[in-house]
Amino acid sequence: MRDLALQPDREHLMAHIREFARRVKLSGTPEELESFQYLQAQMDSYGYRTQLLSHDAFISLPGSAKVEIEGESLRCITHSMSASSGEGGISGDLAYVGEGTKADFAGKDVAGKIVLVDGIATEEVAALASAAGALGELHVSPNEHLYEMCVSPVWGSPSQHTRAQLPKTVICTIPRNDGMRLRERLARGEKVRATLAAEVDTGWRKTPLLVAELQPAGEDAPFVMFSGHHDTWHFGVMDNGGANATMLEAARLLALRASDWQRGLRICFWSGHSHGRYSGSAWYADEYFDELDLRCAAHVNVDSTGGEGATVLTNSGVIDELKPLAAEIIARLTGQKHAGRRHGRAADQSFWGVGIPSMFGSVSHQPPRPVKMLTALGWWWHTPHDTAEHIDPDNLRRDTQIVLEIVWRLLTSPILPLDYTVYADALGKQVAQLQTELAGRIDVSVLANAIDELRVNAKTIVEAKDLSAAKAARINDSLMRASRHLVPLNYTSGERFHHDSALPHPAWPSLEGLRALAALPLTSPETAFYAVHARQVRNRVAHALRQANAALRAALED
Repeated sequence: MRDLALQPDREHLMAHIREFARRVKLSGTPEELESFQYLQAQMDSYGYRTQLLSHDAFISLPGSAKVEIEGESLRCITHSMSASSGEGGISGDLAYVGEGTKADFAGKDVAGKIVLVDGIATEEVAALASAAGALGELHVSPNEHLYEMCVSPVWGSPSQHTRAQLPKTVICTIPRNDGMRLRERLARGEKVRATLAAEVDTGWRKTPLLVAELQPAGEDAPFVMFSGHHDTWHFGVMDNGGANATMLEAARLLALRASDWQRGLRICFWSGHSHGRYSGSAWYADEYFDELDLRCAAHVNVDSTGGEGATVLTNSGVIDELKPLAAEIIARLTGQKHAGRRHGRAADQSFWGVGIPSMFGSVSHQPPRPVKMLTALGWWWHTPHDTAEHIDPDNLRRDTQIVLEIVWRLLTSPILPLDYTVYADALGKQVAQLQTELAGRIDVSVLANAIDELRVNAKTIVEAKDLSAAKAARINDSLMRASRHLVPLNYTSGERFHHDSALPHPAWPSLEGLRALAALPLTSPETAFYAVHARQVRNRVAHALRQANAALRAALED
């Protein structure tokens, strides 16, 4: 494997930033399509084969909003996927529910009321409020800014089976100071009447999706997928213009060394991220499932690079088997030690069901601040203030260098840098705890034994040296086949062909049936029922581990 020895060009990056600062790019609008055409022209000029696709997506664009408290109008916005109120709006008494967690809603009768919620609007609060029969939600921003959000708990466009999960509440956000006044009145026992009106344009529309690829290893060879969304809130110069500039500059430099690649590169620019709950990447995962299953080796997503003040490089989301790669590159380029946190349920990570190892989303973050924010991407994130003035050219160049080096390694390593010893250690801790908690109720030793075998097989691959090209190809194929079984265990409920919801998920959600049994008191009359499901969950996990080990073992025995 050869070193890259190429550096991102600051002027190229900032030229892209200036272009992206020209347009508001709402999903499915003519302005967004114009900007996609700029992306396509750039990728064409670098020698990539491009295709600008168009597909149906369920998109929600927030319009005008109004909040009145007993005749007083408050500054506000509504949100993507909020219910529309109709011209007259909705009225109801306010009910304070703290941060809107499940515990905050417990024991409160909010049916027919408007819940007052501390914090930025989220899909989790929308789901809880809708289920509780609330008429509306009034969110209180953590500061004076109003943050645009998509509040659908459905991942991607809804089907006939998931459309009922869309929010039923009218949802608005007001500034912190106004919210504080309302909280104080409620704390004094006052009855506060609110009226919310929201106009939200929600429905099916065509959205673009740009695919650009180079396949120097052959048209049917494996490829690395490199992606980011192009739609924005307002001008979205950091989110996601910074990342789009990173993608273009990385694509330009990587193409200069395509003769050194071991596998191909497919670059995807999504729409529908901000206004369709990742509808573009979800559609692509569904439409091209077979090809992705057969050929995609890894996925690198990039979001919101180059923000001013973004000095923290330790907290990006990386799947277990790619953590050593991220840690190595970030330490070498920045001197920081990457912590390798788990992915959240975000960042166009629509490919876990396919079984594709993934990394990143946002790369750099703000240091901790006194005000609690949903993300660490800067106070201007998702506001009209996300403009070019908040791009730091040096940070943009630094972030681009990190992403460039990561993709380069994935393209050029003779053996894919997927270290499943890290995966085995992480899963092993989960199963060891369950063994203790389930002792005497259900035997999960088959999982512990399979994890031990996985650790041995993976260690042999990580330590392999001086392999022939044919042997390396067999190992890479086995790693890809193993990942199709292992990634879904780590990041899905176990269903490969339907997307899990966009709601927060626990670590290793495929183990939830075992955890549910472990959480029951030993004398619970429900035990026998829970044991039925727990055995099925154990068997699914055991089967996936057996298939992964068989794939790795076959390559090692050749």
